[in-house]
Amino acid sequence: MQDRVIVTAALTGAGDTVGKSEHVPVSPEQIAADAVAAANAGAAVVHIHVRNVDTGQGSRDVALYRDVVGRIRESGVDVVVNLTAGMGGDLFLDQDDPLKPVDGTDLVNATDRLPHVEELLPDICTQDCGSLNFGEGSQLYVSTPDMLRTGLKRIQELGVKPELEIFDTGQLWLATKLIEEGLIDAPPLFQLCMGIPYGAPANPELLQTMVNMLPEGAQWASFAIGRNQLPWVAQSALLGGHVRVGLEDNLYLAKGVKATNAQLVERAVSIVEGLGGTIATPDEARAQLNLKGAGRG
Repeated sequence: MQDRVIVTAALTGAGDTVGKSEHVPVSPEQIAADAVAAANAGAAVVHIHVRNVDTGQGSRDVALYRDVVGRIRESGVDVVVNLTAGMGGDLFLDQDDPLKPVDGTDLVNATDRLPHVEELLPDICTQDCGSLNFGEGSQLYVSTPDMLRTGLKRIQELGVKPELEIFDTGQLWLATKLIEEGLIDAPPLFQLCMGIPYGAPANPELLQTMVNMLPEGAQWASFAIGRNQLPWVAQSALLGGHVRVGLEDNLYLAKGVKATNAQLVERAVSIVEGLGGTIATPDEARAQLNLKGAGRG
């Protein structure tokens, strides 16, 4: 187990969860308030998406990110800010005419996924390390090697730490190659994402295999979605990783009991401490991850 285990709270995501739980934050005020509550509950890092206030759908609106991050920074609560840079990769295809994108497509180039990162300079931003058949139907998430190289080069120039989102073993292979190419400063930070259809299943043996594939010196965390989220806190911590919980990935504290972000963080802290671990503070997380943006988040 790590000497200090970093807890990340993934607050809202972009999935169709708003109608499933009244606790999923939508407005900038709600997202920022959940970030503060999660930090007070023990999260060293908050992972942030924003949503269209009227529709509840995921958004790339820089003004919404500016509002959320500004509120967090003005709150006086110390927490590491991690902004998604994964929005803008969604491609929905017409089965009969696959060259014709259909409603729901939001596909832009690598640099057009980063304007909020360029303006707000968070401690961390995510990079999804490969394309993926995203669930049933004809939705793809698109992140090609060339897109990744372009995005990572710009992120490196900004002094922001990329969190390498890994959804399968091939993506881990690619990310390791990009590290070898000098596009990611040490130590690389991996997030091993388990259980998302159709990426890596939430299988402990597969998690161990992926951990074995990590380059020497890497910092890493792992999470699983749905009912596997809280048990996965123990899986990840016991294998030497950090942990992630939050309403982006799971809506329940127990069967039939809807959770808040703060409650999920409290449960993760309890699990790690029950295993004999110690929870990292934001400053300890910055030191472990060698964050150049210390003090900005």
